[in-house]
Amino acid sequence: MIYYERGGINETLSKQDLEEGVNIALKKLGDRKKVLIIPPDITRFHSRAGELTTFSYNFYRDKVSDVLPALGTHVAMTQEEKATMFQGVPDNLFRVHDWRNQVVTLGIVSSDKIKELTNGALDYEWPAQVNRLLIEGGHDLILSIGQVVPHEVIGMANYNKNILVGTGGSEGINKSHFVGAVHGMENVMGRANNPVRELLNYASEQFTAHLPIVYMHTVIGRDKKTEKLVTRGLFIGDDYSVFTKAAELSLQVNFTMMEKPIKKAVVYLDPSEFKSTWLGNKSVYRTRMAMADEGELIVLAPGLKEFGEDKEIDRLIRKYGYRGTPHTLKMLKENPELADNLGAAAHLIHGSSEDRFSITYCPGNLTQQEIESVNFKYADLETMLKKYDPEKLKEGYNTLPDGEEIYFISNPAVGLWAYKERFKD
Repeated sequence: MIYYERGGINETLSKQDLEEGVNIALKKLGDRKKVLIIPPDITRFHSRAGELTTFSYNFYRDKVSDVLPALGTHVAMTQEEKATMFQGVPDNLFRVHDWRNQVVTLGIVSSDKIKELTNGALDYEWPAQVNRLLIEGGHDLILSIGQVVPHEVIGMANYNKNILVGTGGSEGINKSHFVGAVHGMENVMGRANNPVRELLNYASEQFTAHLPIVYMHTVIGRDKKTEKLVTRGLFIGDDYSVFTKAAELSLQVNFTMMEKPIKKAVVYLDPSEFKSTWLGNKSVYRTRMAMADEGELIVLAPGLKEFGEDKEIDRLIRKYGYRGTPHTLKMLKENPELADNLGAAAHLIHGSSEDRFSITYCPGNLTQQEIESVNFKYADLETMLKKYDPEKLKEGYNTLPDGEEIYFISNPAVGLWAYKERFKD
């Protein structure tokens, strides 16, 4: 059922509009005694989910017993990050999701089903896992909050991904990521229906239908005149249609179809959001279908300090690097430690250009040796910021004083770019 919907490619929803939408939806839901809120973490700061969480808390107040950021494999939020993103929500309500030790398995998707979904490519079982708080907390309402936007692993972010991956366990996260990697990132991104989404939908129908989950989805776009991010849609409901409506709008708002491939792209990573290549490689994922063969992707990453947010994943990335699909699959066969962490293996595949175009990272807090050891090129951040000043560049194509043409993207997380000949629907 849809409790609230408002959106369009020319809509601009204000903070007041969002609060009104939340209040309308929650009034329709009626009185609740114990509420769990599951928002994204600081890496999705621009989703407006922080404000929706605040509005939901203000509506229910002491009925909100827990706020569980859907960390997935990300590091826990700092107190400062929580105060910035979730203004007015008491710190004592926040819980930290431990994806390795704090989950329960609700059921198993059979190997036959996985084989069916992947056209025979994979045949392992898949556990539907969630944080135990969802099962043992005694909540009569679970609010899952987030942004629907093109995504590298599941095509379009959010809906049940927030539950089964955001609060999921190690095995479930790793294996679902690998389903997407095997199907091919360029066959997944921007598509609401794909094997990973089909897997999560099947698991939701079988194992989480009894949970009182209501989804709040935003769609965020960029105003072409001001170049500022604006909210184009808000969709609140408890069934699949709340996702499909948001996904349809997101494709219209967040997808840029290029008339020609990009020879040189410069992508800026906000240091408050992107501190690892685990997240920062959105610069690679979201542009890869737009990049020209033998093109160059330059990533300005002032906040970059690590490869993986998790220590073990960071170690695996450093050891095996972004060296393409054939090499990664070979390492999988030869190294049990990588086979036991399919999420990391999938990430290594996703983060490689397969030698089709070059990737140059300009990090704030990693050395040239570290960057080059994982098979990226390196350039000095200060030098490149002077040459490609994010404050002076406009979104899209820019011609620099020396005549060089570049395509600038200030935040890869809010869009998807593709050359029309490379994106085949």
